[in-house]
Amino acid sequence: MAHFLLRLSPPRPAFPADATVAEMDAMAAHGAFWQGEADRGVALAVGPVADPSGIWGMALVEVQDQDAADALAAQDPVIVAGLGFAYEVMPILSLIQRRVAGPAAVASSPADS
Repeated sequence: MAHFLLRLSPPRPAFPADATVAEMDAMAAHGAFWQGEADRGVALAVGPVADPSGIWGMALVEVQDQDAADALAAQDPVIVAGLGFAYEVMPILSLIQRRVAGPAAVASSPADS
């Protein structure tokens, strides 16, 4: 499996402050779409980035390959709606992730005593 960063650019710099009803409807569908991908284990993290030069969205995904990452971006309801949003899909060359501790690896705290 491979990891990709999907960067979603809004249709204009003032977005979302000046969002239209159609854009907000598409954003609601966008949120539901990505929640579904997170529930499936494909999206590891998704959310808006408060960049001083303008808000943009990010999704960190784990998929088979570049084609699968591109397909996710193309299926996003904000892209399908044709409202001026655009994705950049970039491979992540190396990723350090949190280790999931099993029951034996969890140390007891003083409060547990």
